[in-house]
Amino acid sequence: MTSKQRTGRARALTTAGALSLALLSPAAHAGADGVRPECPRGLDCDGVPAAYQQTGNPADKETYGNFDTADRPHSNKIKFIVLHDTEEDFDTTLKIFQNPLKQTSAHYVVRSGDGHVTQMVKNKDVAWQAGNWYLNTHSIGIEQEGVATEGAQWYTPEMYRSTAALVRYLAAEYDIPLDRQHIIGHDGVPPTSAAGTRNMHWDPGTYWDWNRFMALLHKPTVPTAHKGSELITVSPRFKDNPQAFRDCEKGVDLPVQGSSAVPLHTEPSADSPLFSDPGLHTDGSPGTNCAADWGSKISATQQAVVADHAPGWTAIWWYGKKAWFSTPDRTRTTTPTSGYVVKPKAGKAEVPVYGVAYPEKSEYPAGFADQRVGTPLPYTIKSGQSYPGGGEAPTGFFYAPTIDSSYPLDHAYFPGKETYVTVQIGHRIAFVKASDVDIVRAH
Repeated sequence: MTSKQRTGRARALTTAGALSLALLSPAAHAGADGVRPECPRGLDCDGVPAAYQQTGNPADKETYGNFDTADRPHSNKIKFIVLHDTEEDFDTTLKIFQNPLKQTSAHYVVRSGDGHVTQMVKNKDVAWQAGNWYLNTHSIGIEQEGVATEGAQWYTPEMYRSTAALVRYLAAEYDIPLDRQHIIGHDGVPPTSAAGTRNMHWDPGTYWDWNRFMALLHKPTVPTAHKGSELITVSPRFKDNPQAFRDCEKGVDLPVQGSSAVPLHTEPSADSPLFSDPGLHTDGSPGTNCAADWGSKISATQQAVVADHAPGWTAIWWYGKKAWFSTPDRTRTTTPTSGYVVKPKAGKAEVPVYGVAYPEKSEYPAGFADQRVGTPLPYTIKSGQSYPGGGEAPTGFFYAPTIDSSYPLDHAYFPGKETYVTVQIGHRIAFVKASDVDIVRAH
């Protein structure tokens, strides 16, 4: 769960009536506002509106909560779904989203015990959920009752089934690809700037079974390319992948248990340092086995491009460098995968990477104060490297500083002409300018 982080938030646009009643579940009960929730048939779902209320002087910007009204997807497209965990129980989460002083929300909340779903923000509107305003603008957020470091106790079969049914429904409604560059965890959301990297969240964490979940989306990991393919999907079986991580916030070692995460090293040796995310470890210190240290691990169902091999080990391109992980013979650690990869255009030594796809300053109205543009993250794609991706990312900025649209151009969407594409640069997705890269089929 996150606050809106308005320096990185984004607005959304939908049609409240775009879903016919025939597509709504018989169990989809109308909420207090009389609006039926947007849920698939057969899913136990109700509606409880999140707070939408002024909390201070209307003359002061951003003195309200807990979301922004919009008209998605008519202005800005919905292209991503972000999965969270609540770090609170279900009832407390609903109360938090109903308190405008908390300045946080999600479109849906899923209960652990029985998979019940409550919609709290209409899909046309922008929930304050991802900690990246651009991603908020173009995504739907789903909170799941649970605690990341206790994931196996909270992530029940009922929760997996309900979240998967909801994601399938939303993906079909908004034409969202069912892949891991578009169906992401909060731990896959990039920062909006280099300075914001350390503030990003890492839920649903290492104990969310991504193999199981993607199979429920009818997208299981199966070989789709030849054995020596440069593009692979990391695919260890959850129960056969016991890992030892540490809750560094509490200073305790977590029990060794099944995990989606695979540790990454700097050399093909278990004794070598863990990979260090340059945006997280700015002092160059080694990576850690902290559950929150996302750069030192790759998740099952994430794709990567092979950079090298050694006996029992595979290197991938990861945040601009080689990262090694153990791939013993006769284990199901990787799966050859067909698809597209992104690499720098000929003659470019390296390509900058961004956490947003905002317009250029020249594309905003003259004199408009908030001409928000992207600044490079502390990663680059260097010549000779390539990364999974290539899907076009919507370019635009949604401006909404007040609750009542009283400012000039308030609740306006500024589209950009520059084309960006999504890449899996590391554990988090990111964006690069299409003019900087070639998108080619993996070989």
